[in-house]
Amino acid sequence: MRVALFVTCVNDAVYPATGIATVRLLERLGVEVDFPAAQTCCGQPQFNTGYRRETEPLVRRTTRAFEGYEYVVTPSGSCAAMVREHYPKFGETALPSRTYELTEFLSDVLGVTDVGAYFPHTVTYHPSCHGLRALGLGERPLKLLGAVKGLELRELPGAEECCGFGGTFAVKNAEVSAAMGQDKVRNAASTGADVLCGADNSCLMHIGGILRRQDEPLRALHIADILASTEEEPLL
Repeated sequence: MRVALFVTCVNDAVYPATGIATVRLLERLGVEVDFPAAQTCCGQPQFNTGYRRETEPLVRRTTRAFEGYEYVVTPSGSCAAMVREHYPKFGETALPSRTYELTEFLSDVLGVTDVGAYFPHTVTYHPSCHGLRALGLGERPLKLLGAVKGLELRELPGAEECCGFGGTFAVKNAEVSAAMGQDKVRNAASTGADVLCGADNSCLMHIGGILRRQDEPLRALHIADILASTEEEPLL
């Protein structure tokens, strides 16, 4: 099977290790991964801020970049939701049907739960809003984490509450965003876990920033990094 990696702006610019982990994981499962070099921003920041005219060229460019691929896989629930929910509003209907968030692709297309990962740490999982509400990822990430050797999964209180990032919301409403993030950090710290993981590095960037400023020992980490970790090549 051959897929295209839709790495997203945040991962490419700030968290390239997550893109590398995604490729390692998929290749370990027998998937051939291409990286179309023409991909840029999918247009989500512009669209969410109301700049529809500025979004359209990015929608067209992204659609062209991934032409010819049966599956497009992204380690980002928010960008997957942008393509799936909003690209049809611009008349683009082919790419949405072929775009999958990573845990969704593993569960629904490859049909795997145990990906051969090893991560001997306590983990709590934050379901980001786009993955939870727009994509309906549900138990998929939790089942994947539950099958990781050595991993102890702890329930996150108030898991379905927004962390407060919300892209441009964090810029326009900084005080509210920070307060929501502090609530999320407080709940995560109460679990006593070593790692808070999620499927969106944008949310983890927000939460992780608060964790560092409050000197919390908890580490924010993308689920792809955990699933890519093995006994032979451990992440931590």
